[in-house]
Amino acid sequence: MYLDGPQGGDQDEEGAGLLPQLGMMIRALLASPVRNRLFLLGGAIFSVIVATTYGQIRLNRWNQPFYDALAHREFHEFMMQLGVFAVIAGALLVLNVVQRWLAEMLKLRLRQGLVQDLVGEWLKPHRAFRLAKVGPVGVNPDQRMHEDARHLTELSSDLGVGLLQSSILLITFVDVLWRISGSFAFHADGRDFVIPGYMVWAAIVYSGSGSLLSYWVGGGLIRRNADRYQRESELRTSLNRVNEHIDQIEQDGGEAQAAARIGMDLTGVLAAMRSLVTGLTELTWVTAGYGWLTLVAPILVAAPAYFAGNLSFGGLMMAAGAFNQVQSSLRWFVDNFSTIADWRATLLRVADFRRAVLDCDAVSPDAVPEPNPES
Repeated sequence: MYLDGPQGGDQDEEGAGLLPQLGMMIRALLASPVRNRLFLLGGAIFSVIVATTYGQIRLNRWNQPFYDALAHREFHEFMMQLGVFAVIAGALLVLNVVQRWLAEMLKLRLRQGLVQDLVGEWLKPHRAFRLAKVGPVGVNPDQRMHEDARHLTELSSDLGVGLLQSSILLITFVDVLWRISGSFAFHADGRDFVIPGYMVWAAIVYSGSGSLLSYWVGGGLIRRNADRYQRESELRTSLNRVNEHIDQIEQDGGEAQAAARIGMDLTGVLAAMRSLVTGLTELTWVTAGYGWLTLVAPILVAAPAYFAGNLSFGGLMMAAGAFNQVQSSLRWFVDNFSTIADWRATLLRVADFRRAVLDCDAVSPDAVPEPNPES
């Protein structure tokens, strides 16, 4: 009947791995008419991030004279440092606004290139018809080319820009933190030990443990997100079919059957959402816990050098700021794990759809009935 169709889980989840899927999508974008605009936007974003990083280095250096002025009650120096802060913060504000505009434009161009590619491949002669007959991946092409493509390009832009910025900040502030922290000496088992750049190693251990714990706790989110998107597409298909055949449903008195079919799909969506809620809640224990600990972790790490007299109060705040920059860059994976899982699930759906479209040409014409132009 008009309500029948492929239901159940997304079999595409068994497709190719991340690198082949990502490589295919990148090649498609590089072959699109928006390729040059993507390069220009990417270069502009890189330049703005580098300029922002320089501004953040200056802001980190500003911590020492500002907090030393407070500690020594030097009002004139305090007011002068407020003026310096206004200049640095103003420049960073402008850079933040420019970066946001460039990132949003990147989303726009990515979506333009991706959707044009998907539609162009899908509407080559006989492909759309064949795709609808070869398996579940071709049941909801509108969902893949519209909602999934939009979601994928937005997540790709946000994650890509964030990863680039974190990488540049990490490279820059590791050097800053290494020079600030100096060496940490301690005595154990009758021997003296010295750890050079100990704050850098502390930041790596702190962030690395959070990343590993996040991966362990939230690893199932990729599968749960993929299942939710599949269930959502099935519900949307049922609603569209009922709307398209509403006259026939009324004539046949099939309202109860249509409602039952929609109810089954809604139950599947809610079950997938409950599973996702459970996974996100478990992951929040890790991300929120590390977030609160970060309020004191930099001070605790820098405290030995401060109490040993190697850092002034301003130097302590400068070291804490540098530690925060390093560990927040290393924590990028922790802070974005749920988003990465969502991106991975969406990439899987879009890449599997594009692969299925391309593979339609390998289907024998005898295996699929040709469309009837008079129908």
